[in-house]
Amino acid sequence: MKGYLIDMDGVIYHGSRLIAGAEEFIRRLQASNTPFLFLTNNSERSAKDLAIKLGHLGMNVSWKNFYTAAHCTADFLVRQRPRCSAYVIGEGGLLLALQEHGIAFDAIRPDFVVVGEGRTINFEMAEKAVRFIQQGAVLVGTNPDTWCPTDSGPRPGTGALVALLEAATGKKAYYLGKPNPFMFLMARQKLGLHTHETIMIGDTMDTDIKGAVEIGIQAYLVLTGSTSPDDLPDYAYSPTRVLGSIADLNSESGSTLMATA
Repeated sequence: MKGYLIDMDGVIYHGSRLIAGAEEFIRRLQASNTPFLFLTNNSERSAKDLAIKLGHLGMNVSWKNFYTAAHCTADFLVRQRPRCSAYVIGEGGLLLALQEHGIAFDAIRPDFVVVGEGRTINFEMAEKAVRFIQQGAVLVGTNPDTWCPTDSGPRPGTGALVALLEAATGKKAYYLGKPNPFMFLMARQKLGLHTHETIMIGDTMDTDIKGAVEIGIQAYLVLTGSTSPDDLPDYAYSPTRVLGSIADLNSESGSTLMATA
């Protein structure tokens, strides 16, 4: 048995356009009952939001096929402090994931200050967060990405927002999401597979491939996103395979894909 963890932007789509071959690959996984999860550092949208987005692009998948940085953050926090509270700077996907894990929202004396993607931050929120951190709250970022791609161009990511709070407080944040091995471990467990049975497909060496290599799962790099072949010598680690795109996997027979990929 094999299963897949699949990055989204740069692997499945670019903005509002599916990458050629992505829909066919997912259909083949569904037809063969091969377990898979979309693994994304996006904490802004819920799993159902992301399923709707792919639906609009022509890909029919269940919301259960998503594991986001918001889920990862919630899973981590409740394992560290089962009855913790948080002051949250983020949007719907993060708020929903924390609520579903029973994490209380606290604007008086929270255990954590949790920062995710989104456009909700303002100076008043940043000011409160700084004071909570100085009072002892631990600063957590849902992912370390300093920018996010959009159809209109890049915008500041979680890492950039967290950097503001780090500079103001002198405290370093703990980041979940890719490449934190915890995200890969939790996602692999949700697939119900062992390490040697799990394959990560991603386009970014610093997140997708690094996290996969560090936890010991196979790492397939596609060249449809942020990495070019010229970048590979710069890294101490290497992907298991380098593919032009996810469509390359469609040229393999179904039995070969599931048995030896």
